[in-house]
Amino acid sequence: MSIAENIAALHERIAAAARRTGRLPEEIALMAVSKTHPPERIREVHASGLRLFGENRVQEFAGKASALADLAGAEWHMIGHLQTNKAAKTAELFSAVDSLDSVKLAEKLDAAARCLGKKLSVLIEINVGGEAAKSGVAPDSHALEELLLAASRFEALEFRGLMTVPPFSDDPADARPYFRQLRELRDAISRRKLPAVDMSVLSMGMSHDFEVAIEEGSTCVRVGTAIFGKRPKA
Repeated sequence: MSIAENIAALHERIAAAARRTGRLPEEIALMAVSKTHPPERIREVHASGLRLFGENRVQEFAGKASALADLAGAEWHMIGHLQTNKAAKTAELFSAVDSLDSVKLAEKLDAAARCLGKKLSVLIEINVGGEAAKSGVAPDSHALEELLLAASRFEALEFRGLMTVPPFSDDPADARPYFRQLRELRDAISRRKLPAVDMSVLSMGMSHDFEVAIEEGSTCVRVGTAIFGKRPKA
């Protein structure tokens, strides 16, 4: 199937998953995870109507950003683990960072964005599975509380919600408890009505489990393989 056909099929599956839980398909954003894919393939996605893109590596995207600069309405999100020494370049290239995991990183991004005179949307990445190999803060950690309480002092950052990558399983249903945990955490944070903390975005679900994520409340699914096909080796 072509990229356009893949995207059309995804929209149908997203709509069906939304209907199963009484939600509107329009509530769920489809993000194309374009890491390792060349500009010409990304252009096909844009031509098919998608405007939301996720990249995992700052340097990789820096190498192709100029070839994609003319894509009208394209929105580029950093979704991979981000080191503080890449904060300045990230603020320059992206409109959002969906993998914020420390106050130190927030400070660097805020300073860089202020220098550029721009705002950066951010999501706090939550390590719901407690996996040592994955980034993100633990749901009940001091690091999360520190970020939430510090949000109001970052004038160039807009805290929009939470993101997670659950432990991988061949059975998408195994991710359901983790997705539910993130939704419940989001709801608990929302009830606190913290200053400068908006919890409207719940970014969870990828190619193999996005339907379960939608059933559990996801507002943004990050899809690579189901759009582009098998990813080339990085």
